[in-house]
Amino acid sequence: MLQKIGKSLLEREIDKLPTYSEQSFAALKEGFVDFISDPEFSELLKIASKENRPLRIKYGADPSAPDLHLGHTVPLRKLRQFQDLGHLVVFIIGDFTAQIGDPTERAETRKMLSPEEVAQNALSYQEQVFKILDPKKTEVRYNSEWLARMTPHDFLNLTAQYTVARLLERDDFSKRFKSNRPIAVVEFLYPLMQGYDSVLVHADLEVGGTDQKFNLLVGRELQKAWKQRPQLVATLPIIEGTDGVQKMSKSLNNHIALQDSPRDMFGKVMSLPDNLLERYYRYVAGLPADELEETLARLKGGWHPREAKAHLARLIVGFYHSQEAALQASEEFDQVFKNKGLPEDIETVRLAYRSADILTVMKDAGLVSSKGEARRLIQQGGVKIQQQKVEDPALTVEMTAEPVLIQCGKRKFVKVVYSDH
Repeated sequence: MLQKIGKSLLEREIDKLPTYSEQSFAALKEGFVDFISDPEFSELLKIASKENRPLRIKYGADPSAPDLHLGHTVPLRKLRQFQDLGHLVVFIIGDFTAQIGDPTERAETRKMLSPEEVAQNALSYQEQVFKILDPKKTEVRYNSEWLARMTPHDFLNLTAQYTVARLLERDDFSKRFKSNRPIAVVEFLYPLMQGYDSVLVHADLEVGGTDQKFNLLVGRELQKAWKQRPQLVATLPIIEGTDGVQKMSKSLNNHIALQDSPRDMFGKVMSLPDNLLERYYRYVAGLPADELEETLARLKGGWHPREAKAHLARLIVGFYHSQEAALQASEEFDQVFKNKGLPEDIETVRLAYRSADILTVMKDAGLVSSKGEARRLIQQGGVKIQQQKVEDPALTVEMTAEPVLIQCGKRKFVKVVYSDH
């Protein structure tokens, strides 16, 4: 089964805009870790220019969680560069593949998501990606359009294009196989289905993180099997999270979410290790090329890390919220941390009991999602009551009509009071 996708109205609308100069694309290739391959790229540019069409730049994302973080924005910003030159981004929302879950770098089989969970996450994804991508130059596709319609014969034909030996070349599969940990058959199908997406949308080039290189190359091989010109493959680095060690991930709690409040977003950027500043300016800040080079030169020239981080934080908060929000978050950060003060607008939470243990109070006040998280923060010395560090997780908090100030970590403050209504 192969759906022939003709020249879309969207492509016809931007036919007159594409830029094909080698100089422009040399700049675009900057920052890629892998680029396969330069000779094919030059040939592709000539063909697309002759056909007077934009390049089709594929990017896929499985909506396995409802929110995106700054790590996700690295490829999105690169895609926007292609769009600014008049090319088309084919943004594939993997609503079908998300039900399986990408096994990349997984030590065990993922739990399958329900169609309802995937649909809700997909809507959230679209809202967030268009903070960066130009919707007028983006073709949004759901891979359930073709994968959900495949017959058993179609699936057998797809699996015939690849061998188990080739799939076991993937590092995560290889490690699990050698250690006798289970690999579900459906996980072997994942890279094939993701690669088949490239066949269906006739991708010219696919962009992804370095952890996706194997999957991107599968798409290239499948296009050859379907007698298409194989897509070019371009990978970008994986950005470390606020811990400075592991890749940014919500599950590791080292992420900076696009939906974070201005205050939290600013504070998290300020908590970055100094050695990540160059990577964040290069891949996350979204600066024009000339301004980026000036900024990197300042970093190498002795720019104070705190000032550099504050500038970076204002850029990021200003982009995802507003310049006013960035200024307010900056001033509040200075007040709280530089001047050792407190935020001016601390939320007051009313609780319907006069006393309770600190774990219960923190959870009910919305400071943490669970008592386990509250206990860990206390053990790490990250909780204060009335600006005094809490050391006992069994501490009882007595409440009256007078507010009790609780601080959780460096950025979360709340006042709790007793109220019977």
